[in-house]
Amino acid sequence: MPEPLNLDYYYGGEAEQYSFYRIPKTLLTDPRYKGVSIEAKVLYGLLLDRMGLSVKNGWMDADRRVYIYFTLENAMEMMNCGHNKAVKLFAELDSAGLIERKKQGQGRPTRIYVKNFILPPLPGTTPEPPQPPERGPEVLTSETGKSALPETGILDFPKEAANKTEKNKTDLSDPDLSILPPTPSPPARASPRGRMRMEEMDRYRELIKENIDFDLLLQERPCDEETLEGYVELMAEVCCSRRDFIRIAGEEMPTGVVKSRFLKLNHEHIVYVLDSLSQNTTLVKNIKAYTLAARYNAPTTIGQYYASLVSHDLARDVAGI
Repeated sequence: MPEPLNLDYYYGGEAEQYSFYRIPKTLLTDPRYKGVSIEAKVLYGLLLDRMGLSVKNGWMDADRRVYIYFTLENAMEMMNCGHNKAVKLFAELDSAGLIERKKQGQGRPTRIYVKNFILPPLPGTTPEPPQPPERGPEVLTSETGKSALPETGILDFPKEAANKTEKNKTDLSDPDLSILPPTPSPPARASPRGRMRMEEMDRYRELIKENIDFDLLLQERPCDEETLEGYVELMAEVCCSRRDFIRIAGEEMPTGVVKSRFLKLNHEHIVYVLDSLSQNTTLVKNIKAYTLAARYNAPTTIGQYYASLVSHDLARDVAGI
């Protein structure tokens, strides 16, 4: 495997320019990327897409380098591959220098820095001058009769090209009816606030699942899959709650405190909660509130629980039971 390339990071708002699933042309044409598989390049495109979300959430380190959270489960789902394949693809991008992963420890998710794929030109070659973008076809809208080309310009239509429309082509009195687009009733779609809420929930689900090693839990306890999914969903709801307080064991706790506690839960905490609930023989009328309190208190009671088990086992050994 060749040495990782010395690539630069994305800083501040630089990452937000990539908002589509795109594979940079350089990855397919530059001979220095020939050793990277097509599947790994597709995964890199998915990681680039996640960068815009990181910018919106302010996920930048002290040097303003943008990082993302993208779990193995995300890769397995979006790449339609197994666990080993996803691990291999991440390792391939890491070896090529296209990403950099930094573990944070203490149950916190791994940060992934997506490195800038742009390389300096090879020695002895002359970089191609940038080609002016082709001007797209002019389209009239049925509402205003004016050109649909934006006034400020975008990637495909720069400002200079966007403003070069003739008035007689945009006059509402004499449009070409053959090119007017139909005006069907727009389909119902979620409001911007609703979409933001859904994206926030998805983000916290991913973060919580990575914190608790969700895939490993499913392998260890396949019969508890529905319970584990419920745990993740409830914790994500709490993390996204707009309420000031959450009721825990009959007391109103600040939502920020509960959220912080849930984001610190790891694999061992969830196993402890599952084991504790399996040993409970009393009737629980409000299982949601009960399990919520169990997970909230897990970091402070897990040590006492296992110490008690050890003392119990020692006592049994001494008694010869």
